[in-house]
Amino acid sequence: MELKNIIDTKLCRIDFSAKTKKAALERIAIIASNSKFLETIKPALVLEKITEREEMGSTGFGDGIAIPHARISGLKEFIVFILISPKGVEFDTLDQRKAHIFCVILAPEEMVNEHLEILASFSRLLSISGIKRELRSARTSEILYETIAKYSYNRFKVDTTQKLKLMIIILYYEEFMYPVLEYLIENGVKGSTIIESEGMGSYISSIPLFASFLGFMRNDKNRSKTILALIPEVRENIIFEGIERITGDLDKKDGAMIMTFNISRHKGTMGIM
Repeated sequence: MELKNIIDTKLCRIDFSAKTKKAALERIAIIASNSKFLETIKPALVLEKITEREEMGSTGFGDGIAIPHARISGLKEFIVFILISPKGVEFDTLDQRKAHIFCVILAPEEMVNEHLEILASFSRLLSISGIKRELRSARTSEILYETIAKYSYNRFKVDTTQKLKLMIIILYYEEFMYPVLEYLIENGVKGSTIIESEGMGSYISSIPLFASFLGFMRNDKNRSKTILALIPEVRENIIFEGIERITGDLDKKDGAMIMTFNISRHKGTMGIM
């Protein structure tokens, strides 16, 4: 799915402005309402969904970039557009700097894989040297689109000299899965492996000593998912902090755990997009 084929140029703006994050989200919902695909969906629902997504963890990527996005029930096609804010907006970004480039994605609720693919495409595109400067200097929405179209032909090259770490994320709560995966993609993780796993409770319950806990230890609370991902070492702390913004302080609650390990050697990739 190429970005140049799905960006709605009629929704793109080069003069986006807002004094607060709340005002920015309200303005985004109003702009999106001009799409023909939202004729039967009220702007209030769009605002509700993008606000809910922000409450899970800011989509302010950092380095002047924000990627507000949400899945919306009843939406049949993707709505994708780009907004440039010359003065910038305080958007609760990871680096606490103003966001100037907003890449907005509104997705049909059931099209999860395609949604992740678009997020990955923006992540790759915005990492290309010089593109952010060109986008911010675009004088018309048409030039804005032409810049995206031009760079869409560039293949993203992985810096093989960059030191990586193995991050292992264990989640017992299903609701954290998609926000965490989205966050990893937003931070340049090109792919990961997800393992269906179980806590030790389902096995301990077979030991006579713990027989009285049979029902409790074999319920859904003992099922988990383990994400294995290679992350840039230089972004280790940022990614840790970002995931905890989704899950909450992991030192104060159960149900999730993050670990990182040094890698002495690796070949191949877990990237699938």
